[in-house]
Amino acid sequence: MDWQKIDHLIDLALAEDLPAADITTEAIIPEETMARAIFQAKQDGVLAGIEVAARVLLRLDPQVKFIKKLEDGQEFRPGQVLAEVSGRATSLLKGERTALNFLQRLSGVASLTRLFVEAIRGTGARILDTRKTTPGWRELEKYAVRMGGGINHRMSLSDMMLVKDNHLRLAGGIAPALKKAREYLKARNLAGIKIEVEATSLTEVREALDNGADWIMLDNMELEEIKAAVELVRGRVPLEASGRVSLQNVRDLALCGVDFISVGALTHSFRSADISLEFL
Repeated sequence: MDWQKIDHLIDLALAEDLPAADITTEAIIPEETMARAIFQAKQDGVLAGIEVAARVLLRLDPQVKFIKKLEDGQEFRPGQVLAEVSGRATSLLKGERTALNFLQRLSGVASLTRLFVEAIRGTGARILDTRKTTPGWRELEKYAVRMGGGINHRMSLSDMMLVKDNHLRLAGGIAPALKKAREYLKARNLAGIKIEVEATSLTEVREALDNGADWIMLDNMELEEIKAAVELVRGRVPLEASGRVSLQNVRDLALCGVDFISVGALTHSFRSADISLEFL
């Protein structure tokens, strides 16, 4: 990860929570008071963001000692200690909520991703994320997806071409859109960039294939249509199922034979993990 960017995000979060002072802590706790505390899981889940939590506390006070008990990507159970911290009590209290905000949310993304990954285990399909991320948090949330066992799709609009329904309407269809896309890449010497096309029917799948798409997204198709698309394409380009994906239907989608299943819920509908900071 780009830690310079992450540290900037941490600074913004701390400034939001500490625009002047933690008046409660400063009123009650003497500055010289030392304390020990643990980050403790209250539920099952997958850890992500433990290093971010450490950096929050260390940016407040470089003298804080932070000892990780688990690494990102590892599963945790209720009551399990994720990390131990010690230092000035005032520093730990001032950073508690910000550190937990990062840790709980990122572990929530990783935990949900792991559920999807486990749901399709053995099928040959893989779980992809999307760009439906919290503004400013994309790198962190996509990192959490990886910790849960998922795969990052494109990080930004610059990484890969994805020709979607609105592009197709404005360009006049798949064939002219792909022609313009290839011309653009050639003119800018961007030969390594892939072109993905969104298709909503078998007709569009065939047209995308015939016009040189590198990757085809099957958007909101029924299972029988997806199976037919897999049979039509026969492995010539990757196929991605997308739209209305849930834990209840993801395995059925995977068993159709697609290569990828994209799940926007990983980063827009996750539930933050229940983790607390307990002072000893």
